[in-house]
Amino acid sequence: MQIHLSPRHLTLTAAIHGYVAEKIGHLEDLTSSVIGAHVVLLHDEKANPKKAYVVKVHLAVPGPDIHADEADVDLYAAIDKVTNKLARQLRKRKTRLVEKTRSSDQRKAEKRKSG
Repeated sequence: MQIHLSPRHLTLTAAIHGYVAEKIGHLEDLTSSVIGAHVVLLHDEKANPKKAYVVKVHLAVPGPDIHADEADVDLYAAIDKVTNKLARQLRKRKTRLVEKTRSSDQRKAEKRKSG
């Protein structure tokens, strides 16, 4: 998976880069179909102090892409929150796909029994 980081109004350190890469990399454990991720890290001093750091993530996956954004006082906390949102969305997507194939398999089995 390719990860593209875009810092806005903050300095991208090796620690931040490594943390984002680690957290986004864990999303690949949920599904191997993640093609790439674009992460935007924003810092706005004039915004509400409780939302000084904003993290926006765009995951490229087959089908509709997945987006999430989160704001917090701490950059690392915002990264944690956004990765939790993305993990939830990926699990939900996987569950839907599994249920879809399961229901289609059941319909095929019922046709064989009746036919």
